[in-house]
Amino acid sequence: MISTLVGEMSRSDRGGVNSPQPQLNRTGACFAAVPTEYTLATLPVEKMRELERRFSEIEARMAEGPAADVYVKLASEYSELQPVVTKIRLYEKAQGELVDVNTLLTAKDTDREMRDLADMEKPDIEARIDTLEQEMQILLLPKDAADEKSAILEIRAGTGGSEAALFAGDLFRMYERYAAGKGWKVEVLSASDGDAGGYKEIIATVTGRGVFSKLKFESGVHRVQRVPDTETQGRIHTSAATVAVLPEAEDIDIEIRNEDIRIDTMRSSGAGGQHVNTTDSAVRITHMPSGIVVTSSEKSQHQNRAKAMQVLRSRLYDMERQKADSERSASRKSQVGSGDRSERIRTYNFPQGRVTDHRINLTLYKIDRMMMGEIDEVVDALLADYQADQLAQLGEVKG
Repeated sequence: MISTLVGEMSRSDRGGVNSPQPQLNRTGACFAAVPTEYTLATLPVEKMRELERRFSEIEARMAEGPAADVYVKLASEYSELQPVVTKIRLYEKAQGELVDVNTLLTAKDTDREMRDLADMEKPDIEARIDTLEQEMQILLLPKDAADEKSAILEIRAGTGGSEAALFAGDLFRMYERYAAGKGWKVEVLSASDGDAGGYKEIIATVTGRGVFSKLKFESGVHRVQRVPDTETQGRIHTSAATVAVLPEAEDIDIEIRNEDIRIDTMRSSGAGGQHVNTTDSAVRITHMPSGIVVTSSEKSQHQNRAKAMQVLRSRLYDMERQKADSERSASRKSQVGSGDRSERIRTYNFPQGRVTDHRINLTLYKIDRMMMGEIDEVVDALLADYQADQLAQLGEVKG
């Protein structure tokens, strides 16, 4: 309302024809002319302008009807930029409204009714700007290049024998249900069954947009405390399973030279059957420079080779990312972290119905719901803590 009234004021009402006028950008907001006392110093103004420019450029190119493959790439970038640019434009509009309100409050010839109206609207506008600034700080944080990727999920039984394998199976089903709720696709690449059920090891792909960003903080040691079915005296046993979440790598992400790998074929082992017993279909790939060994033992040798290469590529890509992350964060480690897989990150206490994430001291008494795949509350809390740490580090750098 205030901005509408100000827009109707003549230039002479604003202080004369020679008074500096706000320069409107292409969104119609006076972002470029907002006084510095009304802006947050930590918002990267030039980056915001560049994102808006790129967004408009993509819109124009998509409207031209490019080739299908080009359109898909543009659409992907468009959907990634849209939430950021939407916030930027809302912020620009709010800043413009604040400029208009302060123009009324400082103008000598503003009547009492208009001044009272401006006084009433100013706190609401400032509160909206504060909220938008906080939201944009998060949106403009440096992005992990792997966040939008699908992921390789690896779960291995740790200490605890058969109970650890059962727990590994429980964890896999938890993530499988979580993925189903997100509309992601889960495909098992390889599995080694436990003697009493569950898995000694299971490796699967989780395919969908942004999978890695949601699951990357799940890497580490998950501990379970419960009474096993075989326990006759009701004693609580402690077991563990290790989870590793790797961004799924593509050919362009990592190069694997033929001379660096050795491929061996062997007899598949399994529950029996003519095909399993007589065909050398299992594949083991050894990456000699790193010493990484990957196996796949399904029925098709061709599929096994493809799956093993997929896992190998992701492990090598993750190894490079871990190395780069270590170098960047040598001066300060994030509290959440996502790389140390020997770290005990979470405890599942079934007798108390409790799940505790030790990195952020979060305890939830909803273990049954979490094991059914309802883990968003923990996932979101871990992400929020990580983002807060990033903001703190940016503040230290700027300070």
